[in-house]
Amino acid sequence: MQSEPILFLLLLLVIGLIAKNSSLMVAIGVLLVLKVGGLDAKSFSFLQSRGINWGVTVITIAVLVPIASGEIGFKDLSGAFKTPFAWIALISGMLVAMLAKGGVKLLADDPQITTALVLGTILSVSIFKGVAVGPLIGAGIAYTAMRIFSFFS
Repeated sequence: MQSEPILFLLLLLVIGLIAKNSSLMVAIGVLLVLKVGGLDAKSFSFLQSRGINWGVTVITIAVLVPIASGEIGFKDLSGAFKTPFAWIALISGMLVAMLAKGGVKLLADDPQITTALVLGTILSVSIFKGVAVGPLIGAGIAYTAMRIFSFFS
């Protein structure tokens, strides 16, 4: 049924409008334009296969802007490791990256889990003003939890 994806996207757009989440609305708007314009056949598979990498790249660029602009330099880097919070941030960053690695594998291997993770992300973004990096990190957490569950069962 061709209209089901459009109705689903429109429902999510309404949720985005109610939650006033511009990222969600823009994402849905782009997908609707591609779908209605008949460009979905090739563009969706391309976006699905490359989109996560693009998103990670854009986020990485945003995180590195203070270094490129000179707001953060070597002096700040060396000083940052003198506080316990900096060490907590360093370890947290490493853990999240390791979790995301497992998440990429899970998202590629299990479409049912992907659906649940994407729905959870949409709900979090629209209701709790979350940020849409959830599927990757959520998948990593799910992957780790599944491995632990499998180990004990």
